[in-house]
Amino acid sequence: MRALALLVLLAHPAMAQEGAALFRRHCASCHDVTPGAPLGAGPNLAGLAARGVAGDARFDYSPTLRAGREAGRRWDAASLASFLADPDEAFPGTWMSPAGPATAPQRDAIARFLLGEGG
Repeated sequence: MRALALLVLLAHPAMAQEGAALFRRHCASCHDVTPGAPLGAGPNLAGLAARGVAGDARFDYSPTLRAGREAGRRWDAASLASFLADPDEAFPGTWMSPAGPATAPQRDAIARFLLGEGG
């Protein structure tokens, strides 16, 4: 599956930049993806694929996200895109504002970017 994704990215280099550009436009005011960068209004999202929900030990997450961590929930492209579509539906009581991108393809591209899957 990753080989197919790599072929698609090589065939369409613009796709590889889409998720990063959308992240900068919609998410970077609160989140950073640089390892070790200072916290913003939201947690640092570097290495999101390798950690579970509420996985930045430096950040004070909402109780609902901490409960997700305690339950062993992990991010994948589908759960992250769903969270971006409606954070409060995915984790009722979360503190994240629902100001994400409006379209499913944009949310999917951001999710793939954050999980290191291109897009």
